[in-house]
Amino acid sequence: MVQNSFLGDILTTLFERRRVPVWQVQQRSIEELCNALLTEEGEVSGISLAKSILEKYRSFDDGEKLAFFQFINNALEIDAELVCGLAETYSKQRTPKDYRALTTAAEPKRQELLRRLNQSTGATAELVAMRLDLLGFLGDNPDLHRTDLDFVHLLRSWFNRGFLVLRQISWETPASILEKIVEYEAVHAINDWDDLRRRLYPPDRRCFSYFHPTMPDEPLIFVEVALTQSIPDSIQRVLSEDRTQVAAMDTSVAVFYSISNCQKGLQGISFGNLLIKQVVDELRVELPQLKTFVTLSPIPGLNRWLEGQSEDLNAQAVLAGTAADETVEQLAAHYLLSAQNTRGEPLDPVARFHLGNGALIHAVHANADVTENGRRQSSGAMVNYLYDLKQIEKNHELFVRGEAIPTSRALRSKSDAARPVAASG
Repeated sequence: MVQNSFLGDILTTLFERRRVPVWQVQQRSIEELCNALLTEEGEVSGISLAKSILEKYRSFDDGEKLAFFQFINNALEIDAELVCGLAETYSKQRTPKDYRALTTAAEPKRQELLRRLNQSTGATAELVAMRLDLLGFLGDNPDLHRTDLDFVHLLRSWFNRGFLVLRQISWETPASILEKIVEYEAVHAINDWDDLRRRLYPPDRRCFSYFHPTMPDEPLIFVEVALTQSIPDSIQRVLSEDRTQVAAMDTSVAVFYSISNCQKGLQGISFGNLLIKQVVDELRVELPQLKTFVTLSPIPGLNRWLEGQSEDLNAQAVLAGTAADETVEQLAAHYLLSAQNTRGEPLDPVARFHLGNGALIHAVHANADVTENGRRQSSGAMVNYLYDLKQIEKNHELFVRGEAIPTSRALRSKSDAARPVAASG
């Protein structure tokens, strides 16, 4: 032990002697520090340089942050002509040496910069926050999308499934994390601690969240689950203060009624499909009697679509709140099955998410969310997406190949019954 300690002291002393003095670091610009981090100097004093760069960045105003992104976007770009030349050489010779040269040249230096910035403790969270700043600049600076692509590439590798930790959120979870669950809830607002307790404490309620080892106190995404005896048709019943609680073992349906992404800097990094699948596995182990896995989901794009149907009296009646429930459900079903974006995908983002995961559209319900937000986005309508465990792979394949939108017969019938009604004369 003494010998090992002695050797460690010698190595530490050698590295300390080569470390860049603090005063030199502080006097250098962030561009100089970034270039140093990418050189041999960065190999030796990488953690110190990375910390200094992140500290400088934290002190910047918006103009300075924009200048930093423009620097790494332009000065740390690939040499396209060099890449073309190396690609031509590799296409002829196919040697490992040529392959190594090509792949090295084809990776922007800013990717290596971001990797080296991620060396210090807490750096991953800072880079997620940095990416959020970058997203705010993209609208007026579309060329920065190149740098954003590099952020996404690295974040997807850093936050892949192998690094994610699933934790159940309960009433015993530390208050600091519970406060963030309240803050990050994006589907059905949590009004107070009593409201939160009703979602976590009863025996027929569950909540699960993904965490990353470098951000142990920051939820990445969480899902709230209601264990019920039948498929629910309104969020009011799910969240009712005076509902009758049931024992978990007496339920047969698991309802995913709220999925919230927590880190805006991880936009475009999808965790939801992984989360749902793993939570289903967890619930099946704990409660093997569960047979049905279904969502109760919002339809966030419905009213925007209805607003575009200006000559349809039924659509306008739904927006005005005067339509019959059956009409609301018919138009909601028609929207989910027929409205498409420019890529030929379902227009509704929640539909794209669940259908892409292998779910099918099971049923729509009028007056399912009578909150102000529910009325504003979908005139109160909600939808169940059913995860039939035996059909998930087939449904996924049908959807991604563009062959069909998996749906129940009852919902397709509602969609077929939707008939535009034009104003007379």
